Amino acid sequence: MARRILPAGLALAAALTVGMNPTNAEASPPGTKDVTAVLFEWNFASVAKECTTTLGPAGYGYVQVSPPAEHIQGPQWWTSYQPVSYRIAGRLGDRAAFRNMVNTCHAAGVKVVADTVVNHMAAGSGTGTGGTAYTKYSYPGLYSSYDFDDCTSPVSNYADRWNVQHCELVGLADLDTGEEYVRKTIAGYLDDLLSLGVDGFRIDAAKHIDSADLANIKSRLTNPGVYWKQEVIYGAGEAVQPGEYTGNGDVQEFRYAYDLKRVLTSEKLAYLSNYGEGWGYLNSSVAGVFVDNHDTERNGSTLNYKAGADYTLANVFMLAWPYGAPDIDSGYEWTDADAGPPNGGKVNACWQDGWKCQHAWPEIRSMVAFRNATRGQAVANWWDNGNNAIAFGRGAKGYVAINHESSSLTRTYQTSLAAGTYCNVQNNTTVTVDSGGRFTATLGPDTALALYAGKPSC
Repeated sequence: MARRILPAGLALAAALTVGMNPTNAEASPPGTKDVTAVLFEWNFASVAKECTTTLGPAGYGYVQVSPPAEHIQGPQWWTSYQPVSYRIAGRLGDRAAFRNMVNTCHAAGVKVVADTVVNHMAAGSGTGTGGTAYTKYSYPGLYSSYDFDDCTSPVSNYADRWNVQHCELVGLADLDTGEEYVRKTIAGYLDDLLSLGVDGFRIDAAKHIDSADLANIKSRLTNPGVYWKQEVIYGAGEAVQPGEYTGNGDVQEFRYAYDLKRVLTSEKLAYLSNYGEGWGYLNSSVAGVFVDNHDTERNGSTLNYKAGADYTLANVFMLAWPYGAPDIDSGYEWTDADAGPPNGGKVNACWQDGWKCQHAWPEIRSMVAFRNATRGQAVANWWDNGNNAIAFGRGAKGYVAINHESSSLTRTYQTSLAAGTYCNVQNNTTVTVDSGGRFTATLGPDTALALYAGKPSC
């Protein structure tokens, strides 16, 4: 759970986030395309357009959209994480826009994951984005004071399970998810989204909900096996740990992002040869991974778009490496960490008005097809220079080299690829692999190379 500091003078704003994925042992998300583009705070009409023009053609399997619920008013991004009702009536669009987005993305071959806030309701009082009047603990037609936990003080001790799961995350009204009515109501909200065609859920602030409560809620759904990933932030020595939630579905592995930042900025890429379970992380089949998300890019715990080549190469590595199911964070420029989306969430074009569109950066976008083409293939032919240059294959289907050194690197690489001509999708140049699986290439500083079967020419 992201622990946010509330801006002075604002009554309890800022919400946490969580994860989501499947409830079985298959790699998540299920299907042959496991990369999710997280279009943070994009409005639904803009998401629909992007599914057609970019996500579908690039091979993204999923798009994750910001919470589809009525929320408190205000320009800050975190207002989306303070629900007032479960109506789709927020700044990103209404029910019709949401339904159209889901249908359009499906037509483009992209499934839709909805970020959902079910741990809490808004604090303070006022009128929501859809016109609903509310006060803390009273949300007309939905919840009353009887539906909230007895602890009405903020979470203060992460070593105390009861405090974490019954008190209020940054002062937000904490739902009593052990109650029958609350469970039934949350399940009803998720089922409504399923009726609109949603394919999965990211459960925000899952760490603050008992895993048994989430299991009960999920079991009530019309599709209890729906793709489900949960935000459970690892904390050493904390009472609530990510592994408790894997029976419900996938769990977001925050350690992956934290450690990747450290490796890229102050250690050696050579250390990545056993990245994943070898570092003590969750099993790959239930891990959701990312270089950054909307919380961590702002709090400095991970890399973000401002990190230049470190950020780009981290994403290239994540998409090439067979661990977990990757999320590509795609948001907007910010100097004020609270700032909401440009144009109220409308994206007229990528790389305009502050929209960063990381999912469409050529170095990142090209690796989505690489990942799809090499799915199921083990790492082979690992090489490193003992420092910041690495290379590895994915069976006989692909090969990647990354040079994070400060100078160019020329060498001959040994691969398991069949002889032939391949396109280096990182810069659209041609590479020839000989009958022994070898090729010679020069990589400039902070650049990568990626070849895969099925891409013989650029």
